[in-house]
Amino acid sequence: MQEYAYAQPVLTKQFKRLAGPVMLDVVGTTLTHDDARRIAHPLTGGVILFARNFTDRTQLTMLTEQIRSVRPDVLIAVDHEGGRVQRFKTDGFTHLPSMRDIGALWDQDVFLGTQAATAAGLVLASELRACGVDLSFTPVLDIDYDQSKAIGSRAFHRDPRVVAMLAKSVAHGMSLAGMANCGKHFPGHGYVEADSHYAMPIDDRPLDALLADAQPYTWMGLALTAVMPAHVIYPRVDSLPAGFSRKWITDILRHRLGFAGAILSDDLSMHGARAVGDHLQSAQAALNAGCDMVLVCNEPAQADKVLQGLRYQPSRLSQRRLKRLRPKGKAARWSKLMRHPDYLAAREFLIAKVRLVKPAGAAGAPVAGAPSEPALAVELSGAQRVER
Repeated sequence: MQEYAYAQPVLTKQFKRLAGPVMLDVVGTTLTHDDARRIAHPLTGGVILFARNFTDRTQLTMLTEQIRSVRPDVLIAVDHEGGRVQRFKTDGFTHLPSMRDIGALWDQDVFLGTQAATAAGLVLASELRACGVDLSFTPVLDIDYDQSKAIGSRAFHRDPRVVAMLAKSVAHGMSLAGMANCGKHFPGHGYVEADSHYAMPIDDRPLDALLADAQPYTWMGLALTAVMPAHVIYPRVDSLPAGFSRKWITDILRHRLGFAGAILSDDLSMHGARAVGDHLQSAQAALNAGCDMVLVCNEPAQADKVLQGLRYQPSRLSQRRLKRLRPKGKAARWSKLMRHPDYLAAREFLIAKVRLVKPAGAAGAPVAGAPSEPALAVELSGAQRVER
């Protein structure tokens, strides 16, 4: 295996044996020398993949194997929720329903809705693991107010109780395939109209209203492995976005709500992260606020600056939380997966039941003439937009 040097090492020899707190992306469908150099850095603990990293299953599997040839212990993740946020959609990958579709099925039949959520979790986790991907950043726990540009059909329902039950079913399905989960975007992104990819959303509701939206995080209990905070400011609680706020991450999520799992920042390249400075400053702020890992995507030069300048000594407790994100058990290869009765039954159930549901608006609150959702990725100022 080729060795890759890294600039300005900042960690002790003991820390180099531990998972780093930075998750970054790679440029294309195979690793470049610079990709490998960044992955080899001791601060790197994860790699996130996007649609640009995929052409077919064989290529994806080779890419994940390449990544592990550089760092066998690295966590490979993706945003693969279903609906408009699904990075891999061809060469056998199941076109998963949106969470709103599953919520609409719940409105028609509670039992079928719950089954669909479990089936979606099992299918997405099984297919990803068959190609070497460890984790999907799902389920979305935002409430469907039918007004958020960033969330829209990514949310299950208007009722937080239904959101919690369906999300827990998705998490159960994922766990059947040995995959952890990550609820997002704490404490809630569904109420604000602005999209944190391009703007700084502000939710000026009082704490009681915000905590009402955040109830799914409590109700999921131990089924929730990880949480991703929102790049949203809630000024009646703190002047900082939730992902950089010690009040939100440590005081409320950890202490008040009792969440003991891993906390990962949303992408620090999003506009909503600029409230606390550049990428290095925002990475430091997120970790200081209580995050266990930070995501730096789509800007390799900024990823280099974070790796070179970040100062962080993780606790053993943080390391244990990140370790719980790793998959359990041996993943079935694709050919074997295609013969697995549980997977096949779950996939056929989704095709037969959920595809027939076409809700008019938010599940639990039908809206006539609701506008269609924007595409998953569009060109903006020469850069690809990716929703997270």
